[in-house]
Amino acid sequence: MKPTPKTFHVKSFGCQMNVYDGERMGELMAAQGMTATDDANAADLVVLNTCHIREKATEKVYSDIGRLRKHGRTPMIAVAGCVAQAEGEEIVRRAKVDVVVGPQAYHNLPDLVRDAAAGTAALDTDMPALSKFGALPARRKVSPGAFLTVQEGCDKFCTYCVVPYTRGAEISRPFDAIVDEAKALVDAGAREITLLGQNVNAWDDDAATGLHGLIRALDRIDGLHRIRYTTSHPNDMRDGLIRAHAEVEKLMPFLHLPVQAGSDRILKAMNRSHTRDSYLRLLERVRAARTDIALSGDFIVGFPGETEADFAETLSLVDAVGYAQCFSFKYSPRAGTPAADMADQIAPEVMDERLQRLQGALNRDQAAFNAATLGKSCTVLIERKGKLPGQMLGKSPWLQSVHLTTNAQIGDLVEVDIVRADPNSLAGVERVKIAA
Repeated sequence: MKPTPKTFHVKSFGCQMNVYDGERMGELMAAQGMTATDDANAADLVVLNTCHIREKATEKVYSDIGRLRKHGRTPMIAVAGCVAQAEGEEIVRRAKVDVVVGPQAYHNLPDLVRDAAAGTAALDTDMPALSKFGALPARRKVSPGAFLTVQEGCDKFCTYCVVPYTRGAEISRPFDAIVDEAKALVDAGAREITLLGQNVNAWDDDAATGLHGLIRALDRIDGLHRIRYTTSHPNDMRDGLIRAHAEVEKLMPFLHLPVQAGSDRILKAMNRSHTRDSYLRLLERVRAARTDIALSGDFIVGFPGETEADFAETLSLVDAVGYAQCFSFKYSPRAGTPAADMADQIAPEVMDERLQRLQGALNRDQAAFNAATLGKSCTVLIERKGKLPGQMLGKSPWLQSVHLTTNAQIGDLVEVDIVRADPNSLAGVERVKIAA
């Protein structure tokens, strides 16, 4: 038996969908009368909202559990998210945690916490089709840039990826439910909404038909100034969505479209279902629709069987695209995925060396993109205070961090002249506040 928790702390690892899920779990706990705290070491309940994409992320969860139990403290610990879904009872056995709940069942977290306090087993890794969203509380107060999950799961079965096994098949949330939640987010203070999904552009609860129709509906919401979406799959980038980038003013000029590798041989082994050429031709169409669009992507180096020639193809693709931002990782074998059992696993030191070369090229292009912004004017959404007196931080339309000295408040939109471009951020000078 443990006392019912009065305070809680949620720590989310990994993707933006986990950030969204973590926020929603916090709202569930608050609706039960519990108080949030930023200090995990002071909380009665700590929720570790986990990511299972990489091996080190999984091991970090167990390390965090150990740290929480130092000095004799025994908070109630709940492991949520994809590690919970993948490892379930193994977490209970190995780490002796109080609650284990998967990403499709976290709406049951309050009941599981009560069960754990009463000394009853509290594990739920069921994967019902979207029932959790109807059980979540109304959004009441959010940051200026808010996340909104519209699609979950994945049917692509890339050979390196655990998502189809931890998040399930692709499911689209209903159109009306999304629009209602978007309106509630705006009423709660959101000025920008990022639509989330494992394959967000696979969303298709009609809107005649596809994500572009949903975006056009959100475009009509008064008080919403910006729309983004992530993460996309090249095979689901439909004509209507490309046109939306040209026609919907609120849709920001930024596209995250992972490619993972530049070699057709490796792409086939990954089961990516697109080729290098089809990906590049797709980007040409996107850039023709929106000439100022910033492109972002994901890359994996050291996939089983990757040769130096294959890796050279990845570097040449990077050179051809000129990404504004990118995420790059060493291949990490995940149990149960086909790639984990493939021959020709790449030595760690080879992966390290290739990742350094890749990140050097990506950092070069990000710095060049930022430098090209110097002298331009753009609108910045103020998101938080900076470290210096009077300094505020926000995001440009191209998702760059911008800092400036201003009297504007969090949530304001400010027209800014970019006066300095650093590799990872921009400095701006306020021209005029255009919306509050």
